[in-house]
Amino acid sequence: MLQNVNMQTFEFRGNHYDHGVAQAEWLKSTKMLENRDKEWKIRRPRFDIDIDETKKIYQEFAPPIWDELMGLQDTLKYPLEQILLNYGHYRVYAKDSGCSIFLGTDYMVRNYDYNPATYDGRFSLFQPNDGGYAQIGPTSRVTGRMDGMNEHGLSMGYNFMHRKKPGDGFVCYMIGRLILETCKNIDEAVALLKEIPHRTSFSYILMDKQNRRITVEATPRSVVTKQNNLCTNHFEVLTHENRNYIKESIERYNRIEHITNEHMSLEDAIRYFNDPQYEIYSKLFKSWSGTIHTSAYIPDQLQMKIALGENGMLHTFNFQDWLDGKPIDLNSISGQIDTDILFASE
Repeated sequence: MLQNVNMQTFEFRGNHYDHGVAQAEWLKSTKMLENRDKEWKIRRPRFDIDIDETKKIYQEFAPPIWDELMGLQDTLKYPLEQILLNYGHYRVYAKDSGCSIFLGTDYMVRNYDYNPATYDGRFSLFQPNDGGYAQIGPTSRVTGRMDGMNEHGLSMGYNFMHRKKPGDGFVCYMIGRLILETCKNIDEAVALLKEIPHRTSFSYILMDKQNRRITVEATPRSVVTKQNNLCTNHFEVLTHENRNYIKESIERYNRIEHITNEHMSLEDAIRYFNDPQYEIYSKLFKSWSGTIHTSAYIPDQLQMKIALGENGMLHTFNFQDWLDGKPIDLNSISGQIDTDILFASE
């Protein structure tokens, strides 16, 4: 049964602390706080939050985001351990997921495949004035990013690989945020990914304003790069790190490879990714790998597009106009997904 779903748009210009306050006020208007508390009662964390360690790692890689976390805490009045558990995204766990990415000559198209119960339903445009680059894209766990683009045109998406042998590090959605916050191009992003500690294993797919492209295979043990224009949920270089079962990922990879080519138009790529008949779009929501949105980034034009759900209405955002001070005229993005699972904020 198709369910109507909505993603709110959120614009913010200002410092990170006030950004944290604004996000906390939004959280209080949703069921996300209640749903997150219920989740932790069911699934106790298998680790302890070390406040000093987490603060130190933020001070090294992105001090303003720590200020954002403080804005959240001061507004929600939660213990700092609980703020870091829910929104710090350091040493926590990211569940298994799907996701597919294809790179054309001048664009990136992505299907975000996960469980709707974890989906914020929030699309953010943030222009900080206290350090860090402006960014656009859907949020993950409030402070993280699922995919996105920054003011320099650097675009990012990530795909799950496995959770075996975790390390002490950041999870994917905060790593995505750090890339957008601190890197101008793929060279800086690769350098960050080689320096930053990783909690679990993901591939990070990057494209910058010069239309340079690279895929970074990252685990807590090693980080390598490769050139390819598509990615699903298995490593091609670090094959010894793959999960035992990657048959579905390989089959989806082969379908994308068969149906696409490097010179394919953006419109065709979005259609193939967003229409279930081509079997790239997934409806496996209860298995944590159903497609929730299809996004596209055009770095050299500072444009992004997003469709929520299957065969969704495509919304286009001119990020440069927004950076120049023009507000967006869209309060929400709507679509339909074939599940009765509600978004985390509902």
